[in-house]
Amino acid sequence: MSGNRRKALLVSTAVACGALLMTACQDTDAAAGAGAAQGSASAPAAAGAAAPSGSPAAGASKGSDTAGKGNKGGTGSGADSGNGEKKPAGQVCGANDISWSTKSETQAGGYILITAKAKAGITCVLPAALPTVAFGSDGTQAGPAEQAAGKQITLTGNTAAYAGVNPKTTKANGGKEFNSIIVAVGDNDPNPESLPVGTITVDKPVVTNWHTSAKDAVPAV
Repeated sequence: MSGNRRKALLVSTAVACGALLMTACQDTDAAAGAGAAQGSASAPAAAGAAAPSGSPAAGASKGSDTAGKGNKGGTGSGADSGNGEKKPAGQVCGANDISWSTKSETQAGGYILITAKAKAGITCVLPAALPTVAFGSDGTQAGPAEQAAGKQITLTGNTAAYAGVNPKTTKANGGKEFNSIIVAVGDNDPNPESLPVGTITVDKPVVTNWHTSAKDAVPAV
């Protein structure tokens, strides 16, 4: 082979190799650029930013905003005494807070003993005031059988309060007959109770204050 032909062949081979090297480099650069672009697009999601609203990540973020919120001391009624503890709030008894019973007694010429206990789960206070005891619908109401005012009584559990009713304080014959009495805690009690007592004659009735002992609830003659 002549020297000119050998030189031409070497030049052609060098040109071809240079073209192949340029193509390979371009492909490698393109692949690297695509990988970098893909990595930069996924970076915000990996960092926890701009997650779709319906995604689990968005739900976890929303849930963490409400964690630990709620009423101090948890649920339940009563006054907050601090440190998350609750104590029952005092309340004045209403007639519908009480389990009532009546009993006819023979002392002092005969009277009706009223017993009041708080219903299960209730703690309430009977005020230091005369029990409201009425008869029928004509407005006949018992007056005070004692001169001194009573004391307030807290009803809870098995604690009981007693009051005595003398339905007839007059000596003369006559009066109105009833077979029930109406009791309430004060004149403004919205839920008075009607209690059976058998047949009684009523004329200028009186009632004692509330007492914690039944023997103290005997109305004076």
